[in-house]
Amino acid sequence: MQRLKDKIRDIPDFPKPGIIFKDITPLAKDPAALRLAVHYLVQPFLGRDITAVAGMEARGFIFGSLVAWELNLPFIPLRKPGKLPYDAQSISYDLEYGSASLEIHTDALNANDRVLLIDDLLATGGTAKASCELIEQLGATVEALGFVIELDFINGRKQLEDYEIHALLHY
Repeated sequence: MQRLKDKIRDIPDFPKPGIIFKDITPLAKDPAALRLAVHYLVQPFLGRDITAVAGMEARGFIFGSLVAWELNLPFIPLRKPGKLPYDAQSISYDLEYGSASLEIHTDALNANDRVLLIDDLLATGGTAKASCELIEQLGATVEALGFVIELDFINGRKQLEDYEIHALLHY
């Protein structure tokens, strides 16, 4: 995992003073490191009864689509409002810096689906919790969540106690 940690760049004071942003773009830029991250993200879920992989806009698309490809499963995008062209279900939630919303096509999932939710980072858990709720509004089950990075000191897992969580890198 140190090889992956070496590809995470700290950006001080972004998006506001006092925050140290964990930048995954160097990892995404390195094909071998990206391949390794996806390999480790996929491992806990091999052989599981998962029917789809979902990812949140935007960095969840990077890892989520690659995990879906590796597992030979459909990828379901959770988008910012107004980005989906078909009928959409929406959820709004609070962030550390304000509020946000996500949407999913109403026909993306159903009660038979068992979904693996993938994102780059687990911090407060607000986006992940809202994403789980959005998936469940369509009748699907969230099988587990996978993250490249977890900021343990923020304790976002507390919001996600009802879900299985796997994170590759811990800070």
